Amino acid sequence: MSTRSGRSAMDRRRVLAGAAGATLAVALRPAIAATLPRTETTEAAIRRFLGDNPIRPGRVTLDLPPLVENGNTVPLAVSVESPMTAEDHVRRIGVFNEKNPQPNVMTVHLRPGAGRAQVSTRIRLADTQRITAIAEMSDGTYWSASADAIVTLAACLEG
Repeated sequence: MSTRSGRSAMDRRRVLAGAAGATLAVALRPAIAATLPRTETTEAAIRRFLGDNPIRPGRVTLDLPPLVENGNTVPLAVSVESPMTAEDHVRRIGVFNEKNPQPNVMTVHLRPGAGRAQVSTRIRLADTQRITAIAEMSDGTYWSASADAIVTLAACLEG
């Protein structure tokens, strides 16, 4: 056997070994995500957002697909019933989750000049979980909505 064909055989073995390792890593991702420590509880993150103020259901609409094939890119839209005037507007919207390593997905600050209290983005979800959106109004009240998402392929795997 020549040196050239010996190198080819070694290169093929390395490629196959690398592919097998990558396949195993992808297969173990959901198990790894479940073991990652959370930075804080969802309840603590929500309390940090609103203090001791009560949360009321309503005025917030959370649009999230109920079944998510891939947790790496999940469309999310939040809208709040508000005229968005100087006297009555949404100050900020917080989105929280139950199982990702970080419970506060995002916080968006709004002003009356925004025109509409509506935001949309894509988020990552580590597992099947409940997502909660909370809006702080200019009068100091807090309104919320929640939605469940079933994730078949997890994301948010740090490390």
